[in-house]
Amino acid sequence: MSISQKLLRLPRGKKRAILIFSDSIFLPFAFWSAWFLQSGEFSVVTASARWLLLVIPVISVPIFIQLGLYRAVIRYMGAKAFYMIITGVTLSSLSLFVFAAFIHVGQISPAIFIIYWAFALLYIGGSRLLVRDYFHENQWASMQREKVAVYGAGSSGIQLVNGLQSGREYNPVAFVDEKSDLVDTVIKGIKVYSPSALSKVIHSLGITQVLLAIPSASRVRRREILAKLEPLPVYVRTIPGLADLVSGQAQVDDIQEVDIADLLGRDPVPPNEALLFKCIKNKVVMVTGAGGSIGSELCRQMMALAPKRLVLFEASEFALYKIEQELKTLGQKKGHLYRSIDLQCVLGSVTHRRRVASVIRSFGVQTIYHAAAYKHVPLVEHNPIEGVVNNLFGTWRTAWTAMEAEVETFVLVSTDKAVRPTNIMGATKRSAELVLQALAKQQSKTRFCMVRFGNVLGSSGSVVPLFRQQIRQGGPITVTHSEITRYFMTIPEAAQLVLQAGAMAQGGDVFVLDMGETVKIADLARRMIKLSGLKVCDSDNPDGDIAIVFTGLRPGEKLYEELLIGDNVSGTDHPRIMRAKELEIPWEELSKILVTLETASVAFDSEKVRNILKTMVSGYVPQCDIVDPVWQLMKINHEFKKVSKLVNVEGLNSSRAVS
Repeated sequence: MSISQKLLRLPRGKKRAILIFSDSIFLPFAFWSAWFLQSGEFSVVTASARWLLLVIPVISVPIFIQLGLYRAVIRYMGAKAFYMIITGVTLSSLSLFVFAAFIHVGQISPAIFIIYWAFALLYIGGSRLLVRDYFHENQWASMQREKVAVYGAGSSGIQLVNGLQSGREYNPVAFVDEKSDLVDTVIKGIKVYSPSALSKVIHSLGITQVLLAIPSASRVRRREILAKLEPLPVYVRTIPGLADLVSGQAQVDDIQEVDIADLLGRDPVPPNEALLFKCIKNKVVMVTGAGGSIGSELCRQMMALAPKRLVLFEASEFALYKIEQELKTLGQKKGHLYRSIDLQCVLGSVTHRRRVASVIRSFGVQTIYHAAAYKHVPLVEHNPIEGVVNNLFGTWRTAWTAMEAEVETFVLVSTDKAVRPTNIMGATKRSAELVLQALAKQQSKTRFCMVRFGNVLGSSGSVVPLFRQQIRQGGPITVTHSEITRYFMTIPEAAQLVLQAGAMAQGGDVFVLDMGETVKIADLARRMIKLSGLKVCDSDNPDGDIAIVFTGLRPGEKLYEELLIGDNVSGTDHPRIMRAKELEIPWEELSKILVTLETASVAFDSEKVRNILKTMVSGYVPQCDIVDPVWQLMKINHEFKKVSKLVNVEGLNSSRAVS
């Protein structure tokens, strides 16, 4: 065991005793140094003042103790500790001067006490600095800390370096900044380089990671920076965005994965405050599917919009508990405005009409955001009856109950998979849209509308967390098809647009969110691999780190998603929300189809259910045969029983003929 390790393992009391002992030596030595500098003679002080060498520790050490100087951990000493040293040495000098004057010690110039102050500060403060640096060097020498570069030499970058230098994982060795006046300067002992020199710096200094410390940069700017860093052999990570730092949800030294929203490079449009508050402020709002990705984000954002009561309706006990605890914690942090909201958490399914009706009437619900749905395409394809019951009948019953209770606004969270669907999930969501369109024409009390958008980043089932997990495991990354593309939007942006779209509803509106450009999933996988400091393993680079494997389209999956069925679309008060005019089915006709569909669902006839959906939903073309395993087994058993019955009958007839 090294000396430094032995010293570090000493009890705290022994460490303080060592500090007091060393200070008791340094302080008299500082006085002697001041005497020597003043007199110019290499000798001890005069006999009349010699005994002050013994008095100095007696006066100064209690002062240091009172100031808490011995409570500071030397390894982590910062500016505050040095202020305490300056204060303690100053009080020591003044006390010594007053004491010497009081007892009339002769032949001592007042200048000696000033010089003593300087030497004492040098010995007391300097000794601690040397000890701190000694332990830092020995501690870090025994650790293999990753060498990192910090992109951004502003205040956030400096704070990040402060945190890293006192930590055990990373060793910041370079700053990177685009400001020419900062390049070639030294900040916190670290040189600032220009982005053009980063490639050489990475190789010369052995840098393995680049940490982005530019929280205030726009997403467009961050995307440009990431594009420049992508070819470099480093792992790119980032600190939280400005919004998280300001809200206190994150700290500057919280290092995290690169936000995939930065790769998309699209800045969200500032919300229209009037639209945000219209359906929520001072109203009783209910969110179905409140524990899901979109439902929970709607609840978070509503907490800042001052609803009178927020009703969380959810079928999953764990999901409901999780969002309830999160919102309560949020209320404790944010203050009275949040705590004044009446938060009600209700377990229940949207397929239970009486349960939904009792909740709406009991709490006096005025606005409903219907986010409850089964949305995983392959799972719903394998369980079509449950998809129809939850997505279609659940929406129908909830909407009908809302209409009977004269709820003011009903907003359905829909999906781009409802456009010319190739799967049960998309067909059921489009059917739910048709129900709302038809009900909107039946009455005028409740404003029904639906908001249609594509994939949201970070939701359950999103490819992004799956890709990250696969990269951590060493690959391969699985992509269904080399040409598959998807629209992407962040969960907060999608929820914010849903809230604003609901405020513009007139009745039966189909709102479509501007999702920007589609993203090729294979390209997204490649960028995530490269930004992890790894190389793609393919035919061009067989020695790469992570391979991309194409597994084939899953049941019901489309290569390309669409947002509009036709071309009849108009703008709204928000630049990223469009209003589409699409085909409708009158309620008289639709209600008969729904009754037939419900009968087939109760009979668990998956084939008939799908045939009814094909006639009901324009453009629905199933991509594959029915993959419901339960229905297939039931069909096999049914055929087996028919054959068995036929064999038994024929056998009986043969027996009678013989007899």
